[in-house]
Amino acid sequence: MELREIKTFLEVANLKSFCKAAEKLGYSQAAVTIQIKQLERELKVHLFDRIGKQTTLTHAGEVFYQYASEILGDVEHVKNILSESDQLTGRLVIGTIESICASLFPSLIQEYHRLYPKVNVSMVIDSPGELLAMMEKNTVDVVYFLDQQIYDTKWIKVLEKPENIVFTASREHPCAGVKGLKLDQVIGQPMILTEKNASYRFSLEQYLAAKGKKVYPFLEIGSTEFIIKLLRNNAGISFLPEFTVGKDVEEGALAVLDVEDFHLQNWRQVVYHKDKWVSREMAAFIELVQSAEQGGEEN
Repeated sequence: MELREIKTFLEVANLKSFCKAAEKLGYSQAAVTIQIKQLERELKVHLFDRIGKQTTLTHAGEVFYQYASEILGDVEHVKNILSESDQLTGRLVIGTIESICASLFPSLIQEYHRLYPKVNVSMVIDSPGELLAMMEKNTVDVVYFLDQQIYDTKWIKVLEKPENIVFTASREHPCAGVKGLKLDQVIGQPMILTEKNASYRFSLEQYLAAKGKKVYPFLEIGSTEFIIKLLRNNAGISFLPEFTVGKDVEEGALAVLDVEDFHLQNWRQVVYHKDKWVSREMAAFIELVQSAEQGGEEN
């Protein structure tokens, strides 16, 4: 059994495709098939079911997946221990949501690259639920998301910070600067909202449903950056994490609306799986995130 065969097996399992695994690893599909068959011969089990275009793990494949992940993790651990250089040169896969990626990650990743220029960073953007599922399958190393406080004994949480979710609009909007707006006044305006799988959009709809109300946006889109551009042009009102509009509010382009008896929070959280071996690349990223938070609090 060779390490490359184990790595190939994990890629096929994670991507659920022989073809995609071959593309990612730079092999031909035939080479991937040969490696998997060699593993199956050595293990004397069938690792995958291939029915139509679906590639899924068999029960034996699921059992082997856990051991294969540990084997590669141990190998990487040994490589780092035996490395003569203190410079980080590995790979880091970060899962996050679009609003955090658009607002917080540009400066964070730029600083990480400045400190560790040889680390290869990959980012996966999806909903919190999907990202946590990916973490369970070991396809992302660490997840940085925004949601209600979520706890699970399988996760190690290294950051948890409350964030206000606010109604926001252009400084020129009729609602800007008005004290004690009624909720109905705000949701009755043209609304631009993120897609329904965004955690804070869900929180808003739950809050409104509890009061027998509903919001009807004229536009739903997954790009926070695009929404903010529309708000700057006075195209309507949106409901966004306050950190995404902080700079525009400071510069006077946007305003946080003062809505009477309304307050919603979500929590920024950074987690990784308790069984995940924490590489030096992961540890460096976590330390940078925590340092950035401490620096922000001091300022």
